[in-house]
Amino acid sequence: MATELEVIAERLRKESIARNEYNYTGEYGSTHQNAISDGDEKGKGQLGENGTVGSTTDINTRIANITKNSYDKNKGYGVTHQNAISDGDEKGKGQAGETGTIGSTTDINVRKDNMGRNHYNNLNGYGVTHENAISDGDEKGKGQAGDNGTIGGLTDINRRKDNMGRNEYNENNGYSISNPNAQSDGDEKGRGQIDENGTIGTRTDINERKANLVKNPTYGPNKKHYPDFVI
Repeated sequence: MATELEVIAERLRKESIARNEYNYTGEYGSTHQNAISDGDEKGKGQLGENGTVGSTTDINTRIANITKNSYDKNKGYGVTHQNAISDGDEKGKGQAGETGTIGSTTDINVRKDNMGRNHYNNLNGYGVTHENAISDGDEKGKGQAGDNGTIGGLTDINRRKDNMGRNEYNENNGYSISNPNAQSDGDEKGRGQIDENGTIGTRTDINERKANLVKNPTYGPNKKHYPDFVI
């Protein structure tokens, strides 16, 4: 015999089931009419392969959006679509074929304007052999033409000539250990010893060394050499 608690529980269960739209004979599932998109606001699931998807509001919103969109399932956007190809309007930018233009009308016109202002183009390309790249007496080219050509623009060449003119040493009179101005030969420039018995230092160096030797009565040439003692 059922207890009083079980009796109350059974009564409440029946009341709850009565209030629920779905019951043992009409359970909710993927095939229930309230789960299928069939023109009302409840179901959203697709019925079959060609059925609609979404509630009535979903379907109507989608139809409105597609109507405003120039592309649809019958006219999809792609690389071959007229609005994707550069054909003289503002929409397409893709190249049609190997020799077609690239870009919208604005792109093409801006490119033409830039090319028109550019001194270099397909027929006059800039490179190491271009006259404006070679040092030929103007201000533009700086590259050497051949093994013996000049280097730099006109200003560079003139400045180099001016600097070389003020320099005592040049390609015909290079500074080295054998240059008179590098050798100790009695002037103030050279300090290097000419041979094993030659002097070292400028005239001032030599005179100061001689004066210092005179002041030293004990050590020096023809005198005692330090150290002069045995440990």
